[in-house]
Amino acid sequence: MARWFPISPREVSPLLLTAAVAVVVAGLAGGRAEAAAGGPYLAHQALYELKLVKSRGSNSISSARGRILYNFSGSACEGYTSEFRQVSELDSGEGKRTLSDLRSTSWEDGDGKSYRFKISTRMNDTDSSPVDGMAERSGDRITVKLKQPEAKTFTLDGSTVFPTEQITRIIAAAREGKSVLELTVYDGSDNGEKVYNTLSVIGQPIPGDRSIETPDPSTANDAMKSLTRWPVTVSYYDRDAKARDGEQTPVYAMSFELFENGVSRALVLDYNDFVISGALGKFDVRDSRPCK
Repeated sequence: MARWFPISPREVSPLLLTAAVAVVVAGLAGGRAEAAAGGPYLAHQALYELKLVKSRGSNSISSARGRILYNFSGSACEGYTSEFRQVSELDSGEGKRTLSDLRSTSWEDGDGKSYRFKISTRMNDTDSSPVDGMAERSGDRITVKLKQPEAKTFTLDGSTVFPTEQITRIIAAAREGKSVLELTVYDGSDNGEKVYNTLSVIGQPIPGDRSIETPDPSTANDAMKSLTRWPVTVSYYDRDAKARDGEQTPVYAMSFELFENGVSRALVLDYNDFVISGALGKFDVRDSRPCK
């Protein structure tokens, strides 16, 4: 699954995660992930074509387009690497266009104990401060060390998961027949200090032999045709934001079909003010080296 990142007319800030968009096609956490999903995760490259589905609210968007290019590789023994680039153009009318270019690379070890990330964004002709850091899990806490945008060290509760572990647990919950999963996720978003509470809603499994109304390169691929997938919606909430009237609105939500080998298709990204779809336009399976 991708580790997707939010886009808006006002700012671009990274969000598994992914999952996610972005990403998210995410890093998939090693041995435990393989045990949970029943097999190794697929090294691949995926290209998603973005377009506007609907616009709502006061910050209306008249058009949106873009692409996401995602590369995923690695193994349970060497860890998983993901490279993500999202280029988007939003038109809010009256000639007001915002062009954003977000690039992210991350690595997560096979046990979900270490996470390294670098994120850069460019809005029109302006570069935002890059984010560069790492996080290490030890006992009941996680220590985060940032190099950029400024040197800083802080700790998170050990129950927090990284993007790969998030996908691992979604797949495990889906295979167990669970329909709801709550997780706290850290992925280096925003200035490197953002933490999200997430709510995943998992639908009924879709067998690989079921006919598909809107096929794409993933469903036509021989390596994918026999695999089960699940419809999943993940809502992301700012952990530090205060609820209004007892309820909190998600920062954004993303829906997708998640294959048991970690590939995702049929993306829908809801940023509250507008909704964008991401159709899988190109899908290539890459060579991978299994653990010895």
